[in-house]
Amino acid sequence: MCRLALKTASEPFSPYEVLTAMEAMQEGYDGSGLGLLLRGVEFADYSYRGKDPILSGIAHSEEALHRLNAFMEKRGFGLKYDHEFEVDLTNIEAKDRWKYFLRVYKQPTSWAGFSQEKVDQELLLTRLAIRKDGEEHDADLTAFSFWPNVAVIKEVGWPLDVGNALGLNDDRIKARVCMAQGRQNTNYGINLYACHPFFIEGVATMTNGENTAFIPIKEYLTGMHLPGYMGYQSDSEVFAHILHFVLRRLKLPLEAYKHIITPLKTEELDVHPQGEFLKGLRNACRRFIIDGPNCVIGTLPDETCFMVQDHKKLRPGTVGGKPGEWAMASEMCGVDAMIPDRDRSNDFQPMRENSVIISPDRKDMTIWSQFNQFHLTQAA
Repeated sequence: MCRLALKTASEPFSPYEVLTAMEAMQEGYDGSGLGLLLRGVEFADYSYRGKDPILSGIAHSEEALHRLNAFMEKRGFGLKYDHEFEVDLTNIEAKDRWKYFLRVYKQPTSWAGFSQEKVDQELLLTRLAIRKDGEEHDADLTAFSFWPNVAVIKEVGWPLDVGNALGLNDDRIKARVCMAQGRQNTNYGINLYACHPFFIEGVATMTNGENTAFIPIKEYLTGMHLPGYMGYQSDSEVFAHILHFVLRRLKLPLEAYKHIITPLKTEELDVHPQGEFLKGLRNACRRFIIDGPNCVIGTLPDETCFMVQDHKKLRPGTVGGKPGEWAMASEMCGVDAMIPDRDRSNDFQPMRENSVIISPDRKDMTIWSQFNQFHLTQAA
């Protein structure tokens, strides 16, 4: 099994705090990879206001970095900030990294008249083009995300070792949300793109489990021929793309995600106040139904955080915290490491019908049930 940890707080914190939670749960994975996704990013040496896109990735050679610079310049992006990691690769496997980068760019002036939807699509297409360029040059350039207020770091190794190798304990990078996943590589070869969390147009998920419905879901998504529905070096990447489809394409609220991946039984929908709509939704999206076992944790552009389980409920997940500060993890000891001074009697482990949601105000957690109604107007 993998191990998952998420912390969300009103005051920005170091991602190293979440790495300590991963260390507490280390018996549950094999150190084959670490993925971090940060939202609400702050840099100690740069006044970042969260509007300009951040490009996250790795250049594996000097030539790859030169190609990246030429690529961005040709498309009109202006480099505003380039974070310099304090790198020491002594204790991790990777030795061929020329440069880890988190770079803030000014958007091309030609985008000035674009709608927000058009800007979002162009950011997605830019990331995909950088990824394609790297793949065409012996995987010498990786691009994990290109989006405002989001930074992604991925590397092979144990969480604390990776954190120390990149100097993440120096407080030069902080965030209001940090997602972390330690990946046990049971199904595929080690590939940085296979490391959770997965990200597409502001939507991110990470998963503990095995997606036994992966092949039909992957085929359905790729058959849509929509930008970004590709890759799939991990069977869990489809969870992010299904969520993206629900929010971006169907324009439905977060609560609908649970109905799509794990719909209620017909006899349960027969007595549900929105039963007829949900039966239609289930039929239209039947190719997105998962078989598990899976625990999924995700975040949205407005910093909403959530956890859901599939019907099998065979992968653990715990949510706990206090006003202004919440944590989600595969094990209770992970929550303990992130928020030790909470009231543990209020911790919650979602059941098969639940979505646990922490809103951006972080006042409390909402435990939503599929047996409840939800508003069909998509939240902002």
